[in-house]
Amino acid sequence: MNHFGYRDGELWCEDVPLARIAAEVGTPTYVYSSATITRHYRVFDDALAGAPHQIHYSVKANSNIAILRLLADLGAGFDVVSAGEIHRLEVAGAPLDRVVFSGVGKTAAEMRYALERGIHAFNVESEAELELLSSVASAMGLCAPVSLRVNPDVDPQTHPYIATGLRESKFGIPWPRAEAAYARAAALPGIRVVGVDCHIGSQLTSLAPFLDAVDRMLELATRLRASGFPIEDLDLGGGLGITYRDEAPPHPDDLARAIIERTRGCGMKLLFEPGRVIVGNAGVLLMSVLYEKASEARRFVIVDAAMNDAIRPALYGAYHAIWPVSASDGSEVIVDVVGPVCESGDFFAKQRGLAPVVSGDLLALMSAGAYGFSMSSNYNARPRAAEVLVRGDRYDVVRDRESMADLVRGERLPAR
Repeated sequence: MNHFGYRDGELWCEDVPLARIAAEVGTPTYVYSSATITRHYRVFDDALAGAPHQIHYSVKANSNIAILRLLADLGAGFDVVSAGEIHRLEVAGAPLDRVVFSGVGKTAAEMRYALERGIHAFNVESEAELELLSSVASAMGLCAPVSLRVNPDVDPQTHPYIATGLRESKFGIPWPRAEAAYARAAALPGIRVVGVDCHIGSQLTSLAPFLDAVDRMLELATRLRASGFPIEDLDLGGGLGITYRDEAPPHPDDLARAIIERTRGCGMKLLFEPGRVIVGNAGVLLMSVLYEKASEARRFVIVDAAMNDAIRPALYGAYHAIWPVSASDGSEVIVDVVGPVCESGDFFAKQRGLAPVVSGDLLALMSAGAYGFSMSSNYNARPRAAEVLVRGDRYDVVRDRESMADLVRGERLPAR
């Protein structure tokens, strides 16, 4: 469910018409619904009420500090993959003792940054990282809380770019080496083992691969506890999908019910790292039509947003619905919706049925709240979009549109 819908032929976000935002803020602009984010978080959290748990929102999905503060106020923890994401949480006022630090390439500087801020745990992804973390923590006179991210070799049945739990993946410690890695962790100075962790991929639309991973991780955690390891956290990652087109992902209630049944009485706290399922359908990319253009083979609608603003269609061939901000009479023409960037991959839709439009009309790229702005860039020297957070009948600009000066901020011309 989301809070975007038509009233009297106009598309609204909560109690604000999108046309008003376009007129006052301009386009392209990301628009987020606080009511949708709140509802999605609470649905996930309430589903797990029958077990000790903590939701660690995956910051990479959408890292705007206003959204981070909203989620922190709801009680969320956070899953980060860089020191920069920790800094964002600091600025947002989020409690850093609810942070787990994932990622395959943590640097010594990032480890120090996280240790100084007292995060909940490091999700360590390799034996080499474990050795470095031991060295860094020992030099600081601290003890790093650690869960080892184990690769359970489970096929998540998703796009190969976002599958992370297969044996050929760069993520995690291979399943056959997991127990030896835990033995090494227990022997290292500056390391305190607190849990086990896995994450098999993103945009999962079936329970089966998720539950296969749960069964494997529960088996591992049980063996480790029997061997004397103080495993407190069973971190099962995130990845639950959303509906972009015709997908029918499991409801959080179904996921929670199956997991709670499997883990009842295990003596561990369940940790989850959802991102897309919280914010994906809570945002749209608002854009204006620039031109229509016809060739012998195609009809194009050229908009002012581009692949630098939302790269998922170009990168993954991902589908996003496109809605007119002013509803049409139901007639459609077949078009390619494309942006101004000088790449043939700069498209949002190909051969898509769309209501007839003219220059100046507004369109909304739906389900753009996750991996939209957070993956945006300045390619083609394009300033990045504004971001707006709607709350009931008001909205706030939570990121200004970048200026031309922003494009060269930090650059220097060498002396002649």
